[in-house]
Amino acid sequence: MKRDKIIYYTATGLLTLMMLLSAGMYFFNHETIAKMFTGFGYPTYIIYPYGIAKVLGLITIWFFKDTFLKEWAYAGFFFAFILAFFAHVMIGDGEQTGAIIAMVLLVTSYVFGKKI
Repeated sequence: MKRDKIIYYTATGLLTLMMLLSAGMYFFNHETIAKMFTGFGYPTYIIYPYGIAKVLGLITIWFFKDTFLKEWAYAGFFFAFILAFFAHVMIGDGEQTGAIIAMVLLVTSYVFGKKI
C-alpha cells in the first residue's frame, strides 16, 4: 500500500508540474503559444480557456475524492494528450515526447489512484 501511494503521488506530482508549466506558458508566453496553435491549425482564442481547463482539471484530481468530476478530469487530460501527440506528429516538429510522457504519468496516476 505504501508503494502504491508513493507511485501515485510521484506520478500525479510530476503530471501537475507539467500541466502547471504548460498552463503558465499559455498565460505568460501567449505569442509563442499562439504561433504554435496557428501552426496546428487551431484557433488562438482557445488558448486561455484551455489553460484554465488544465488548472481546473488539476484541482479536481487533487481535491475531489472518487467523484464523477475526477473521472472527467482524467478523461479530459487523456484526450488532450492524445490530440497533442497527433498534432505534433502531423506538423512534424518532433515535440510529441512531452505528450507521451504526460500520457504515461496520467495513466500511472489513474491506475494507482484507484488502488489506494
